[in-house]
Amino acid sequence: MKSLFSLISLSILLSCSSNSVDNKNCKFLLDVGVNVNIDLSLPQYSQLPFAGNSIYIANAGNAGIIVASTGADFFAWDASDPNHVPSSCSALTPSGLEGTCGCDDGNQYSLVTGEPLKNGSLQCSLRNYRVEKNGNTLLIFN
Repeated sequence: MKSLFSLISLSILLSCSSNSVDNKNCKFLLDVGVNVNIDLSLPQYSQLPFAGNSIYIANAGNAGIIVASTGADFFAWDASDPNHVPSSCSALTPSGLEGTCGCDDGNQYSLVTGEPLKNGSLQCSLRNYRVEKNGNTLLIFN
């Protein structure tokens, strides 16, 4: 009975490991350390506490960071399009709760879920960062 259980366990383990395929298209972004503090009382961040707004923060992550607000939660994403090799056009531009790539294909992403919008062929979602609110400060990190 033990050998039957072991055989079944081994076959399940092998079948699960063979189904996990690395998606080579999702390896364009570097694993960059992020540790950013945002004071929501500063003028450049004054619209962020209101639902449906987003801001771009340069010089962090791969191509900057986009922070979006739903009114109840804050979300932070790497501003580099994960479906492109990093280039001068691959940074996303935020508009409300969507981000659009500057390249010719104009990939669009939800800044709430990180999922691609309007293009079912995109395989990679945005890279997210953790966000913690402490008083009037947002801590963004990975």
